[in-house]
Amino acid sequence: MEPFKNLINTGTVQRAGQHLQRVWPAFDRQGFELRAASGLDALEFKARAMQLADALESALPADFADAASVLEASLAPPIPLDARGEPAGLSDAQGEQGLSGWVVWSMGDYVARRGMDDVPRALRCLHALTQRFSAEFAIRPFIQRAPDAVLATLAQWVEDPSVHVRRLVSEGSRPRLPWGLRLQALVADPTPTLPLLRALQDDPSAYVRRSVANHLNDIAKDHPELVAGWVREHLRAAGPARTALLRHASRSLIKRGHAPTLSAWGLGQGLLGRVSLSLSATRAAVGDEIALSVSLASSSAQPQDLLVDYVVHHVRANGSTSPKVFKGWKLTLGAREQRALSKRHSLRPVTTRVLYPGKHRIELQVNGQTRAHADFDLVN
Repeated sequence: MEPFKNLINTGTVQRAGQHLQRVWPAFDRQGFELRAASGLDALEFKARAMQLADALESALPADFADAASVLEASLAPPIPLDARGEPAGLSDAQGEQGLSGWVVWSMGDYVARRGMDDVPRALRCLHALTQRFSAEFAIRPFIQRAPDAVLATLAQWVEDPSVHVRRLVSEGSRPRLPWGLRLQALVADPTPTLPLLRALQDDPSAYVRRSVANHLNDIAKDHPELVAGWVREHLRAAGPARTALLRHASRSLIKRGHAPTLSAWGLGQGLLGRVSLSLSATRAAVGDEIALSVSLASSSAQPQDLLVDYVVHHVRANGSTSPKVFKGWKLTLGAREQRALSKRHSLRPVTTRVLYPGKHRIELQVNGQTRAHADFDLVN
């Protein structure tokens, strides 16, 4: 499998030099390419992107407005959408017309470095860049430094004809965007972005709506009651698309068993009945899997909507434990019904989690309430 870092390579640098010189003949293509490609193979992905941005900074016009015009003129046509409304790749012919893709990340970083003294011009440039990649990282320093001006522009962009620009409104202002600058003011108080999310949550594009869901999920990490209230309010008269958005926005709170969120989804009532959990083994090795067997028995004369998840308390390097919630089952348990459920849980290491030996506990959550548990010893 090709390393991710190779998405920015010497070919990327050469294409950037070609198109920048095409639109600005005075561009020092040779000096730019030498600086951008120097030692590139030894660098990881983000370092490659920043080195390319350094080279842009040394080679573009000193006047930012002139430099922004050069960047805009070098761009390929906007990225088209596929039949599902998702971004599709440019054809070879379209790609030959100008720049798009990962190189645009470096261009956005250049705008963030040099455009802070002319925010309106910088935002117009990001408006163009985001239609060829995403300017979600580049816009964040502007939100941090000039929040009023940027949020006023984003409020206009919620009605932009470009799906890429409308998505940027939500994605660029997420409080905790992965890989991006954390917007601490919005972590503390997310209310400035709520009108933007309200305007976009029924956007015709699933690409935009998914960003709104992720933005709300970010907010839920610091303001769970706000998001629970949002779900309760906006579920009323919601169609299938908005309902799916709100469920995706609720995912972290539901996994945590957050009672107000579960209540908003009609899952606030604990199970009336009995629950049991058993494991296929009391001892398992790293790399194996272990089977969970669940038994539910209703004592109610009415059907019950249930969300059944399980929590694995992983042993950490220092001997303490850390809980991780895993998706289980969503079901309606009939009146007086008994139901058996089963699932196999992998004990293979993954890049985001190291498995250490020791006693692990698995807890079964039913509508957010812990109703049963079982232990097993993990060995190397």
